[in-house]
Amino acid sequence: MNNSQLIPPSTPAHLLLIEDDAQLRVPLLSHLQRSGFQVTACARGDTGLELAQAQRFDLVLLDIMLPGLDGLGVLARLREQQGIPVMLMSALGAEQDRISGFTQGADDYLPKPFSLAELDARLGALLRRVALDRRGPAAPPPTTTGLLRFDPLRQDVFGACGPAGLTPSEYRLLETFQEHVGQPLSKVFLYQQVLHRNYTRLDRGLDVHVCNVRRKLAAIAVHDVQIQAVRNQGYVLVWASRG
Repeated sequence: MNNSQLIPPSTPAHLLLIEDDAQLRVPLLSHLQRSGFQVTACARGDTGLELAQAQRFDLVLLDIMLPGLDGLGVLARLREQQGIPVMLMSALGAEQDRISGFTQGADDYLPKPFSLAELDARLGALLRRVALDRRGPAAPPPTTTGLLRFDPLRQDVFGACGPAGLTPSEYRLLETFQEHVGQPLSKVFLYQQVLHRNYTRLDRGLDVHVCNVRRKLAAIAVHDVQIQAVRNQGYVLVWASRG
């Protein structure tokens, strides 16, 4: 890791670092504190979950291989209770591990080993996203398109059977599609616009988010909104009832 510096927001964010490897946890803690963040660190998954439930954090940096309760278990429990942004960190490089993390609601996945520059870039993107999401009171009122109602305050959509239960990333994805109905959107554009990171060929994060949105829309009986893959391009949102 190098010694790049991350410029914190004017009001320091409170980060929760859950990492059992002291050789990584200690320098990460020092780096983030030097960058001006308030950081709480622990070495066990069950302890981290208790901290996240008892205190307010802006973002969680979460290792997967943890004693007590593994990172995916912590993530699953967090997603049952709150939408706090979570960045997974893991030496596990298998595609299935990344897919499992995104499927359970992770906002980003940082494979080990990583540089502080890469951590800073991804952390900054997530924190900017948090700031945008928390501007809820200034958001426009809910809008209804067909049987689908967008609620910016709750960062969710509603169909005939109630709320879809979208994560903030999934809501931004669907909102972006809705703003460009019928227009194919490239993966490069969607990664930058929605996930706030550059697209790489092996990154399946967007594909998993699209699958999650499709599944959640079907669960609330919204069937006329379809997100279709466009060969060698990306995705497009179409209204089935409109041909």
